[in-house]
Amino acid sequence: MNTALRHWKEAATVILAAGTRHKLPVDSLTRCVDKGTSAPAISEHSNLPDRLAFDYEVLLLKRSGTSGFMPNAYVFPGGLVDPSDFSSEWLDLFQSFLRSPNFGLGFVKQPPETRPPIFATDRKKLGSLVPGDVAFRICAVRETFEESGVLLVVSKEEESTLFNSIENNRYSQPELTRIPDLCDKSELAKWRVLVNENPSNFIRMCRELECLPNIWALHEWGNWLTPTGVYAKQRRYDTAFYMCCLQETPPHTLQDEKEIVHFKWSTPPGILHSYQAREMWIAPPQFYDLSRMCRFPSLQNLHSFSRQRASEGCEQWLPVRMVSDSYYISLLPGDEMYPEEGSCQMDVTLNTDQSLNELHQGCSALHRIVALDPYTAAAVVTITPKYNHLLPFTRSSLRPGTSSQL
Repeated sequence: MNTALRHWKEAATVILAAGTRHKLPVDSLTRCVDKGTSAPAISEHSNLPDRLAFDYEVLLLKRSGTSGFMPNAYVFPGGLVDPSDFSSEWLDLFQSFLRSPNFGLGFVKQPPETRPPIFATDRKKLGSLVPGDVAFRICAVRETFEESGVLLVVSKEEESTLFNSIENNRYSQPELTRIPDLCDKSELAKWRVLVNENPSNFIRMCRELECLPNIWALHEWGNWLTPTGVYAKQRRYDTAFYMCCLQETPPHTLQDEKEIVHFKWSTPPGILHSYQAREMWIAPPQFYDLSRMCRFPSLQNLHSFSRQRASEGCEQWLPVRMVSDSYYISLLPGDEMYPEEGSCQMDVTLNTDQSLNELHQGCSALHRIVALDPYTAAAVVTITPKYNHLLPFTRSSLRPGTSSQL
């Protein structure tokens, strides 16, 4: 763990997309978006893509109302890194992959000096022989199991096949991920209790069930930092985001009834529709990334894109809040109003009395989330994403005339 962090605690989360029995017709498949150059079909009754055009759903978990961080919010599964995620005991379990670059994950093309610190930090200097790219994926797999019961692992029988594919210079799984049937439901439930009690039991579980956390199924997607001025300093997180695409929805999803009180599988536009209808609340990272996913009705296309794009790296995003009496904005890197201090992890909150039209006039580089209230938001993006990433789907849910870009 990176104890040098002053305000942020390191965490990892996974955007879990799973195939449904509904298959896309050919005409819908042809509308799947490649790098944001066109748009999927729009629902007649919404400003969002047609939910029926999607052949997969995304897992969201509702946080407890008593939680000190984002109570009642629907979030992707994930949580804080535990020291056991960096334990040298993992070296024995990953023995077959130690000679492969980065445990078989390969390396990103992004220059080290531009990598987000969460990925760039040399963990050996912090006393761990487990690379950060591996440990954060272990964390995401463990937390997903704790919170939802979904266990993303590779069985012993699958290990040799996976190793051979890595040796042939394919550093991730080309196929959609399958969840192996390791043991009966009751035994898995017992392990889940033990891992919730002590995260180090996850190592023990993997050893006894003869499996490995499927780190190769998790593709680097992004890095979000909790903005300043929202929660107390002890509630800030530096979170690695990963994408994982499953062949089908896991049969045993179940909330832990502690931190998580409800779970929901739904399509990206379905979730955003429920958000707009005030049926559920999602935070800006969920809103932005689900808007990105709206460009992919096809799970296979989403998987191919995330798998290939991951080698490019990603950008660290610390939203900087701009507040007025009638709206608030989350400025993101690349926006011409984004302060230089924002990238230096300083306490920055901006205030304005300008209207949205006045604020956007004359700005050519826009990268922001504009919200009129907690349930009415839109992404405003005119920049080109870095690292071959994807633009969010941006059909405005705000009042007409608020901005020409919405």
